[in-house]
Formats: sequence, C-alpha cells, structure tokens
Amino acid sequence: MIGKKTVEFISRQDASKPFFAYVAFTSPHTPILPSKEWQGKSPIGKYGDFVMQTDAVVGDIVRAIDENGFGENTLVIFSTDNGCSKAAKITEMEAKGHYPSAHLRGSKADLWDGGHRVPFIARWPKVVKAGSTSEQLICQSDLMATCADLVGVEVPDGAGEDSVSFVPALKGQPIKSSRAGVIHHSIDGCFAYRQGKWKLLLARGSGGWTAPLENKVPEGSPEGQLYDMEADPGETTNLYESKPEIVSKLLAQLTSDVERGRSTDGAPAKNDVEEIVLWKSKKR
Repeated sequence: MIGKKTVEFISRQDASKPFFAYVAFTSPHTPILPSKEWQGKSPIGKYGDFVMQTDAVVGDIVRAIDENGFGENTLVIFSTDNGCSKAAKITEMEAKGHYPSAHLRGSKADLWDGGHRVPFIARWPKVVKAGSTSEQLICQSDLMATCADLVGVEVPDGAGEDSVSFVPALKGQPIKSSRAGVIHHSIDGCFAYRQGKWKLLLARGSGGWTAPLENKVPEGSPEGQLYDMEADPGETTNLYESKPEIVSKLLAQLTSDVERGRSTDGAPAKNDVEEIVLWKSKKR
C-alpha cells in the first residue's frame, strides 16, 4: 500500500515545481510479514522474501519516476536505519550462505559496524555518475542539511546541530564539514565515536544484543575498544591499550561534542538531560 500510494503521488506531479516524498517502509523491519504472493520466493527464508518484496516496491517507485518523465533530475535515496535484526534468524541465513552483515561484526543494536554501516544508494542521473562510489563518512542525520542545500535554504539556528550536507559527495567532490567525527550509540546506551579510519567504542562488548554482552565480558578485558576501520573493518583487533594517544584524542572530541550538544560549529545546544553518562558499562 505504501508503494502504491507513492506511485499515485508521483503520477500527480508535473514539471512546474519540485516534489518530495519520504517513503518509510515497515519492511524489512519486524514483524517480518511478506505478502502472500512473496512468501517462499527466497531460498533463505521469510526475511529474504520480505527483502525481495521491498526491492520490488522500490522498483515500482523508480519506474513511476522514469515513466512520468522525472528520471533525469530526481534524486532517489535508498537506505535503512540499522543493521539486520536477530529476529531475521541470522544464523539460519548464514547456514544457507547469506551473511546480512557481510564482513562486518555484529548486527542491529550493537556498536560494531554490522549494526551501523548500512546500504546507502543514491540515483540522480543528471548529477551522480552511474556506478560511482564514495568512501566519505556520512550519517543519516546529514539528510536534513543535504535537503536544505539542495533547495537553497539555510537550516535554522537550533536545528540540525549534527547535520552536514553531503551534496559535494554526490558530485564526486570532498564534503566540507566542521564536524570532526560521527557519534554512535547502541541500544544499551553505549557510545562510540568514528573519526577518519579510527573508531572508539566506550564498551567492552557489543553494547547491544551480540555476544559478548557487557555483563559477560571476561575479567581483565580492556575497558574500551579501538579499531582501525581501514585495516580491520571486521573489528577483530582491539587497539585500545596499544594506541592510548588515539583513544585520548577521540574521547576528548566525543566528550566535547556531547557537552556542547552538537558536533558542528555553532552556538552550544542544550541536551535533553542534565547529565549524559558516556561510560555505561564501567564507572570511570
């Protein structure tokens, strides 16, 4: 129904003014309920059926854009809010040769990149070179500043304090940003911070649903984690104790961003709570 209504909306548009559609699918989130006509289509189970149905609906929307003559100058962005949920029966899919987190560690709810690094596809034939990729770091919070940039308006003061326009990246150019890095958060409230190739986790385990949980980490384990995401995207070699200078630098930047209530230049913003505890799993 969501896809059908989106196609109907697109069909009512004309070239006289721009249009915007935010299409918030319930799939492939839980509950995992592919429609009857899609059940049994995937060899990896019900979750695969649901993903296939999602892909088909996205195809319907893109087809409507093209058939109504908007294809060349319409930006289509496809993404998801987090990694694959364990409700999808990840181990069963892996046994059938499908790894939803690919080479990344963890899944939904975790601090590891299997929970945070997600597909992000942009289609804009007039601007984005077909088949191109970008290694620049962005976050979905950047969509606000990006949309404002695209329509030529300023983000109001007090809004989008962590948002940076990635329009330059769409054009194959470097993003210009006053933000030093990106803050991550797990379902259990654990923080992480990504800057360049480095990722600092203020947790001893996943911070989420994947083992080891914070209360199950072996005694004597480092109190945090540090990974070189270029050399070790699977987050297998913890450099927390061997790179103290990097840990100190990233922790100081994260602390500053949290205390200022923002990660970009500008007037400090008030946080929603009086005290934010950075280290959830261990008292400092």
